[in-house]
Amino acid sequence: MIELHHLCKTFGNFVAVDDVSLSIPSGEFFGFLGPNGAGKTTTIKMMTGLFTPTSGSIVINGFDVAAQPQEAKATFGYIPDHPYLYDKLTGREFIYYMGGLYKMEKNNLKENVDRVIDLLELASWIDKKTEDYSQGMRQRVTFASAFVHQPKTIIIDEPMVGLDPRSARIVKDSLKKMAEDGASIFMSTHILEMAEELCDRIGIINKSKIIFLDSKENLHLHKTKYEGNLESVFLELTKESDEE
Repeated sequence: MIELHHLCKTFGNFVAVDDVSLSIPSGEFFGFLGPNGAGKTTTIKMMTGLFTPTSGSIVINGFDVAAQPQEAKATFGYIPDHPYLYDKLTGREFIYYMGGLYKMEKNNLKENVDRVIDLLELASWIDKKTEDYSQGMRQRVTFASAFVHQPKTIIIDEPMVGLDPRSARIVKDSLKKMAEDGASIFMSTHILEMAEELCDRIGIINKSKIIFLDSKENLHLHKTKYEGNLESVFLELTKESDEE
């Protein structure tokens, strides 16, 4: 479960995130949309402990990220928009390395490494060095390493960067499976069609503030006013916010 309470982040006089409050329960797939510079990545960096909030609080699975960072981080997996792999390790070695950071027991680690290799369909490349991987394979190994400790929450910033159609489908299916198994998923993306396909609820941030927050079902009521598609809703809402 993810809870953001009146979250704010400023850089000097610039307000990057302004009074954002959200609650994402276990099993919910939440899509976080917004134009470039709206505050999406800043919000995620605060959630993952990379930025300290100027004010407000973040609680993930019962742990305050600022006060209990290690406990909170042990319960979630994070996939950044530009993931980094150690090129001289094989995919299997990298996943084992990440599992070791979470202090997983040896038998449990092996079982879960095998599980995520199957889930992300990595078997044919898993024992090759990651320096030889395509962007899609690198991304899939990153997802596997984030899933290996069976996190209760997944936080993702732009998951489909550089993915070919098959890799994209594998990643989508793995995320849906995680949500079905009870994980809360927070996904920032520019791909509106993917958000509409996967997410139970969608939030739109613009100019540091949440301007839309509703379920996918209720989104259809908004779509009827804007040419019947999410793109039109998104463009119209962000346009209205700009004009204000």
